[in-house]
Amino acid sequence: MNSKVVKRLKTKLLKLKSWLLQLALLLWQFSLLLIILYRVIPVPVTPLQITRVFEQIAGSDEVKLNKSWRGINYIGSNTIKAAITAEDLKFFDHYGFDFEQINKSIKRSFNGGKKLRGASTISQQTAKNLFFTTGRSWVRKGLEFYVTVAIEILWTKKRILEVYLNIIEMGNGIYGAEAAAQHYFNKPSEKLTKGEAALIAACFPNPKRWQANKPTRYILRKQSVIMRYMRYVNIPWQSK
Repeated sequence: MNSKVVKRLKTKLLKLKSWLLQLALLLWQFSLLLIILYRVIPVPVTPLQITRVFEQIAGSDEVKLNKSWRGINYIGSNTIKAAITAEDLKFFDHYGFDFEQINKSIKRSFNGGKKLRGASTISQQTAKNLFFTTGRSWVRKGLEFYVTVAIEILWTKKRILEVYLNIIEMGNGIYGAEAAAQHYFNKPSEKLTKGEAALIAACFPNPKRWQANKPTRYILRKQSVIMRYMRYVNIPWQSK
C-alpha cells in the first residue's frame, strides 16, 4: 500500500479516535449533569416509558402513560416497607451492590448449570430504570454499574428510594407507587394497607403479567411472605 495512503488512513483513524473520546466525555458529562439534577427534581420521563409508548402505538394496546410523582414522605410506610421487603432487604446496609447475593447467584449458576439469576438491588434497579430500557448486554451492565455508583455517592438512600418508587413500571402504562395505588385500589399510596402494598410489591418482577387487584395463587403466597417480613424493615427517617 502506498505510504501516503497509509499515512492518510492513520491520520483519519487518529481523528476518529479523538472524536469518539470527545463524544464519550460529552456523554459522561451529560449523564453526570442529569444525575445531579435528578437528585433534587422529579424525573420527567424515562427511556422505558418512551419505549412502552411506542410499543403501544405499534401494537393494539391503548396508548397510556399513567404516572404521578409523589414525595417519599407522602408515599406511605406500608408501600416503602413492602418494596424493600420484596426487592432489597439490605437496602439501607449496602453501598449499591449486594455482593453476598451476587456470589450466591454465581454459585447456583455454576453448580446447578442454571441461568444466572439476577441479584439487583434497589439502587441498581433505579439506575437501570432511570437511563435504560429492558435490553441486556455487558456494555449496558457496565454503564449501569457506573450510574449505580454515582447515585450512591451523590444521592441519599432516601432519594434513591423516592426515585425508584416513582419511576418503576407497575403495570401496562402505569409507573410509580402512586399511580399503582390509584389504579389498583382507588386510593393514594399513603393510604394503602399492608396487604394492598404487599400485593403491589409481589407483582414487581413482572407487572405486565400480574395485577395486584387480580392476584393469582402465586402472588397471594408472595404477599403472605412479604407481609411476614415487613415488620422487620426499619425506615431511618421515620424512626427519629
